Amino acid sequence: MPDHSEIRTPDRLRRRASRLLAQVSGQSDRLVSEGLARVDARKWHYAVLASLHEYGPGSQATLSRRTGIYRSDMVGVLNELSERGFVERAPDPGDRRRNVITITAQGRRHLRRLDGVMDDLHEELLAPLLPDERAQFVGLLTRLRDHHAQASPVD
Repeated sequence: MPDHSEIRTPDRLRRRASRLLAQVSGQSDRLVSEGLARVDARKWHYAVLASLHEYGPGSQATLSRRTGIYRSDMVGVLNELSERGFVERAPDPGDRRRNVITITAQGRRHLRRLDGVMDDLHEELLAPLLPDERAQFVGLLTRLRDHHAQASPVD
């Protein structure tokens, strides 16, 4: 019977960037989800509010493209944000069949609060890295993401 007191990962697995990225991604997602839940928020709330703040009002379809949230999930996210007074929906004057979503003053205040929460969570996630290493790590991840986004663009 094998001794499970020391579980070892084979070297060929520990050397695989894809495996390491998946493991760190899982840890990051868990950390962010749990951290935002402590302030009654979700990562999609943050993404929508950040998009509206940075790029201005948009339709549900536009927000879906900006944030990577599936259109079918966007309605629920917007319902939650609207119920809390963080966004407003209004008919699009150019096309009455769709709504334009706008961040409210309360939504901007909430976004600033979430920025602080996210800063703390990223501090925890990247704790083992020095400031220069953090910047380099984020730069490398950005290059990888941009390269693969160009290779297979997402609608």
